[in-house]
Amino acid sequence: MDRRTFLGTMAAATILAPKYGWASNEHRIETLGIQLYTVRDRVEQDFEGTLAKLASIGYREVELGGLDKPPKVVRAALDRHGLVAPSTHVNYASLGTSWPKVIEDSKVIGHTYIVNPWIDDEVRALPDGWKRAAATFNHAGEISKKAGVQFAYHNHWIEFIPTSDGKLPYDILLAECDPDLVKMEMDLCWITVGGEDPLKYFARYPGRFPMVHVKDLKKVPNLATVRGGRFAGASMDVLTDVGSGVIDWKRIFSHSEQAGIKHYFVEHDNPKNSIETARVSYEYLERLRF
Repeated sequence: MDRRTFLGTMAAATILAPKYGWASNEHRIETLGIQLYTVRDRVEQDFEGTLAKLASIGYREVELGGLDKPPKVVRAALDRHGLVAPSTHVNYASLGTSWPKVIEDSKVIGHTYIVNPWIDDEVRALPDGWKRAAATFNHAGEISKKAGVQFAYHNHWIEFIPTSDGKLPYDILLAECDPDLVKMEMDLCWITVGGEDPLKYFARYPGRFPMVHVKDLKKVPNLATVRGGRFAGASMDVLTDVGSGVIDWKRIFSHSEQAGIKHYFVEHDNPKNSIETARVSYEYLERLRF
């Protein structure tokens, strides 16, 4: 092979590498986290012991929510067990007059994100309720951004039930929210329950999903049941440990870079044995390559 041929071959390889590199290299989740709601029964009984157990399983991140402990106490406990809490969940009412205090406490604990996981029913029932919520999110996000903390929203299945004019609430939020002020924590289970494909949103809104909830389903429920509003009462019956259900995690996570995912939080809303769920889910995800 002469020099000209060699250089041409190398140039072609350089051009093709970005196109095929993702497919040819195995990727894995470097740092796994868990939403403490999964182990809330243990947290209520023994906060320190639960953190120690999660750390021993291999988790390095936890997501908080509804934890009634002083911020300095929480931070010290996390430090003792080699854990960090990049994110927390707060209720919709927290975005009002108490928002500056929420941000202050979050900075003590070390949160990078503050997430609202549910818009109150009475807000959603208002005319243009989803747009009103988006305006509230933008305002909260602007305040938190100035303090160095990112605001985000976490979905359930209700965001994929069309409004009276045929629009999906999730689409309304993504259109109305400033992408710099409001990020999305996509619950990959609930969007599946809602009959939508995460990859469609990753492609349409690249980089807007820095966090995901990793929660599995025994089966995808009937869409008519979900959209008819009759799903909520039996919703927990279809959940299962990550890796033992029907969600194709390899397919989804192969698009992590496009989505902008930085944090993966295991979650199960109603596990039979919460620590065992944490362990089984961690072991599956730790082995997963995509």
